[in-house]
Amino acid sequence: MKVIFAGTPDFAVPTLQMILNSEHEVCAVYTQPDRPSGRGRKMKMSPVKALALSAQIPVFQPESLKSPEALAEIVGLDADLMVVVAYGLLLPQVILDAPRLGCINVHASLLPRWRGAAPIQRAIISGDVETGVTIMEMALKLDAGVMLHKEVYRIVPEESASELHDRLAVLGAVGLKKVLPLLERGDVIRVEQDESEVCYAKKLQKGEALIDWNKSAVMLARQVLGFNSWPVAQTLYHGQVLRIWRACAYESGVEGVPGAVRESKERVLEVVTGQGVLRLLEVQLPGGKRMPSEAFLNAHDVAGVTFG
Repeated sequence: MKVIFAGTPDFAVPTLQMILNSEHEVCAVYTQPDRPSGRGRKMKMSPVKALALSAQIPVFQPESLKSPEALAEIVGLDADLMVVVAYGLLLPQVILDAPRLGCINVHASLLPRWRGAAPIQRAIISGDVETGVTIMEMALKLDAGVMLHKEVYRIVPEESASELHDRLAVLGAVGLKKVLPLLERGDVIRVEQDESEVCYAKKLQKGEALIDWNKSAVMLARQVLGFNSWPVAQTLYHGQVLRIWRACAYESGVEGVPGAVRESKERVLEVVTGQGVLRLLEVQLPGGKRMPSEAFLNAHDVAGVTFG
């Protein structure tokens, strides 16, 4: 098949690589325009663009797909299929209808649960025991298309959003590899989403990263894991932002002032919460490196400290 691929971040790379390794032809890659990045604000290409250029695939980077030029460009490619993975631009109906077999999307949740921008993080924050990847036909309504295939993944205890992201990126490629021959033969089974089970994974905000110690240790542990690697959970320590990269809930029955550091015999940083104790396993101060809490305790006296 002649395939157009549209994607931008690291999550999309395994799927593009799988198609490049297959018998199918990637005739064009669409990705977000280069953006300034880092302290020097130098222009940086997306991971998908880097892979496409290395494979000598034509790359297109329109700011929007609504212009007559962008629409004509995609229609003129005369593709059999368009595969979209975390692209970042909405596709007008003209584009959805352009490829012979339509446009399909690789989405990082078990739809209809977690439509939207942050399905991986919201699954962890909500305490879901399983998630996965859904391959679906695209529709104008966000993540509402007919489902073609699911790959289910059981979330490992204390798995961070960053780790889950990498596993689901690979699983997306696995799922699509199964779907492509079914689409080509016309054997794919289409399943409508149950609208009564829909929930939305709203985009992450920096303001969500601040720890509220009145919450339970279980909820805070999920928050820490869900915000690793962005925006990273944080609290205030002597007026400085202390970033918390890893944590786990401990001793649910403990009482005390939420945010107060508790003395630990195991050289682990333990903080009282609204319900139970949160063990901070890996932390980071401004300008410093990530470190295990034991190293932090070796360098800082936290006796009588209450995080804010």
